[in-house]
Amino acid sequence: MANSKGDTECEADVDDVHSHPIPSEEVSRYGAVRDPDSEREIADYVESQARDEVVQHVELIRTDYVIGEAFEVWDVTTDKGRWWVLTNMTNLYSQQHFPSLDYTLSFHIGLMMRLRSRHEGADASDPHPFDEVFRRQEQAKDRHDRAIEAEDYQSVGMQLRECLLSLIGAVRRRVPLSPNVERPQDANFTAWVEVLMNALCSGNRNERLRSYLKNTAKETWQLVNWLTHNRNATEATSLIAIYACDTVVGHFVQILERDRMDKTGSCPVCKSRNIRTHFDIAIGPDGDYYTSCGICNWSSHPGADQP
Repeated sequence: MANSKGDTECEADVDDVHSHPIPSEEVSRYGAVRDPDSEREIADYVESQARDEVVQHVELIRTDYVIGEAFEVWDVTTDKGRWWVLTNMTNLYSQQHFPSLDYTLSFHIGLMMRLRSRHEGADASDPHPFDEVFRRQEQAKDRHDRAIEAEDYQSVGMQLRECLLSLIGAVRRRVPLSPNVERPQDANFTAWVEVLMNALCSGNRNERLRSYLKNTAKETWQLVNWLTHNRNATEATSLIAIYACDTVVGHFVQILERDRMDKTGSCPVCKSRNIRTHFDIAIGPDGDYYTSCGICNWSSHPGADQP
């Protein structure tokens, strides 16, 4: 049956509506639920990866849980294209090449599992306060892989030594110490371990943990220095030192960020435990973490306007 004049005018109206989409910079005004801190973090990530593009709109599509882990799916519009951004670990995918969201999520989860199985350092694309430490770890492992002679394995020990000193530097910038505490020399790893662990694991209830962390770090420092001066260094001793250093770095990162990881804190405004952690490279000399509430949008960011 031929379309009537009314039907034709209706179709023309529909075509006219679709030919004038809402500008991406205006879409955010109509969102029912906003998460400014997470949106800013995702926007910063996209602009750090697609350096010639400017983010215009960020929207959380959904959160999927796979084997107990949360994967957030973000739809990001820039001035030149559109991206899926998936978290844990964060990565972006062009919607031109990955039009199916379900396929993209499956691909992302598989890729992240493969990356984690390689036991590498932190994702280089994400800014992190321990970037220098992780870089030195990777350099030590690279030297180990290419080592042949004893002096090659000795150089692995030298790199691990610098890695541990970088670790102390990164931690002490984030641990407030009493003015009465004596500051050791920068290269005195053992003394700094004593000072920092007393501050991070204070009190009787942390006595066993504090003792374990101190002893492990000190033993690793001695092992690394022994490897540096061992003229009969071998592949096995080099690898053991690498594993020991990885353990100490992991301990310091865990204990420094345990409040964030344990998720026992609550929002000071609404008392909710829906507290998320973000990282902003613009805070302080080399970036720092801050927290926000998913319920009332409270934020500990130095420049935040509180609800």
